[in-house]
Amino acid sequence: METVALSDITNQEDIRRLIDAFYTVVRRDELLGPVFAARIPDGHWPTHLDTMTRFWTAALLAQAAGYRGNPGAKHLYLPIGEEHFERWLALFGEIVDSMFVGDNATEIKLRARKMGDLFQAKMAMARQNGLSIL
Repeated sequence: METVALSDITNQEDIRRLIDAFYTVVRRDELLGPVFAARIPDGHWPTHLDTMTRFWTAALLAQAAGYRGNPGAKHLYLPIGEEHFERWLALFGEIVDSMFVGDNATEIKLRARKMGDLFQAKMAMARQNGLSIL
């Protein structure tokens, strides 16, 4: 059996491959799939994947990839909890590790964890302040 050498994430094409692979798994996941299905109609997935590619390209590679948005605000009112974040991060880490190795592969997992922690803190604060979850 031939072993494939993994390389690091170096460009937007690498990030797009990662995003496509990751969300293919997420959409089939028993916990996460229904959350995404309720918010992103099938015909809108190409737009979501493009947005996520631009987001991660800007976040990881500091390239002006045309991302504009407020990801924290988009997650604030989702009916999700710690278990959703943990599952998302576990799947993300598994996909990254199956496709890439190197400093950027490690960094993208670290940044995902930090963003998850930040989103959870903001969601907890909003809930504590009486903002309802949609």
